Amino acid sequence: MGFLQLTNEIGSNSLRRWGQRVVAAVFLGGQAIVHLLKGKIHSRNVLEQMAIVGPGSLPIALLTAATVGMVFTIGVAREFINFGAGTAVGGVLAIALARELSPLITAIVVTGRVGSAFAAEIGTMQVTDQIDALYMLKTDPIDYLVLPRLIACCMMIPLLTILSFVIGMAGGLLLADSLYGISSSVFLNSAQTFLTTWDLFCSLIKSMVFGVLISVIGCSWGLTTTGGAKGVGQSTTAAVVTALMAIFVSNFLLSWIMFHGPGSVTL
Repeated sequence: MGFLQLTNEIGSNSLRRWGQRVVAAVFLGGQAIVHLLKGKIHSRNVLEQMAIVGPGSLPIALLTAATVGMVFTIGVAREFINFGAGTAVGGVLAIALARELSPLITAIVVTGRVGSAFAAEIGTMQVTDQIDALYMLKTDPIDYLVLPRLIACCMMIPLLTILSFVIGMAGGLLLADSLYGISSSVFLNSAQTFLTTWDLFCSLIKSMVFGVLISVIGCSWGLTTTGGAKGVGQSTTAAVVTALMAIFVSNFLLSWIMFHGPGSVTL
């Protein structure tokens, strides 16, 4: 009985702590927007973070996109061919990548690689009193630490998403042509027919929202870190998990807003 009580108490304390940090993250996001509107930007820090988020994440993001595009093609091409709809494979892949897969997979990759680094780096600064040192130097941590990461994520994740879309389509095209005999012209014509400018625009919107979530959650969890090295590890893990949850929930909400209508069916 004592063990159950202890487990319940730890669980309730953890949930309460997580809720407090979520509220802190919301306030931090609002503060960051206010500071951004005031134009308080450290350009050098922004460029450094852009290099970390963009080129640093490019290889793993493109490799993931290529494999996702090929796996999706394997999953649908044979069935579509059996139903006499082999010419629609390229269009279906284009819609899936643009609307869901490219922004979502890119955000997951960046969360694991960059969001965790944000939480760990800023968390280490917090437990070693470097954040207090910034205040003593009359430097606002939001301007110096949070804004550069927020701007970098909002600028680079959409670019990574577009590149992931292109590489995912290339992977699907290669597999469709070599394994299923779907010519590149048929594949690309199908993609052009199915895909709309709105789909690509929505992909960029999703990417920017995911960038805000990744940067704000990573920075907020870092700034609220306590408990030394152990606390840094716990904050990093919690930041990644929370960011992924936020990405999945926001992805559903955005998809519902953008694509929930019946649309039109082409026979």
